[in-house]
Amino acid sequence: MSVFTTYAAIAVGGAAGAMARHASINLVQVWNNNSPGMFNGMPLGTLLVNVSGSLLIGILHVLLVERLPVNTELRALLMVGFLGAFTTFSTYSLDTLLLIERGLVFQALIYTFSSVVFCLLATWLGMALTRTLA
Repeated sequence: MSVFTTYAAIAVGGAAGAMARHASINLVQVWNNNSPGMFNGMPLGTLLVNVSGSLLIGILHVLLVERLPVNTELRALLMVGFLGAFTTFSTYSLDTLLLIERGLVFQALIYTFSSVVFCLLATWLGMALTRTLA
């Protein structure tokens, strides 16, 4: 296949991933804005997207890289395009700094710790489950 085909696959996956991220974050924020407690005001939508994206990249790595002989375009579409646009580490960084600027340092620390730990665990879980099941 051509380089053009690979880039086209990334573009299509990226568009789908960006739309999925937007929808996911909006759904979670609507719920979060209406819930009381220490998580109110935290960017839980971004956290959910990063954790679920980490889980998915673990699953896809095992399936598409380790187990199944899939073509470069499919891996590019799903892992580079979709998950690259779906996960939002740059948004995570901005959200953390905005929490700090608003004086919500405790929430920023919880958010930072949760993002790192849960995303690493989700990636490990995705890889471990898929290695067991596939």
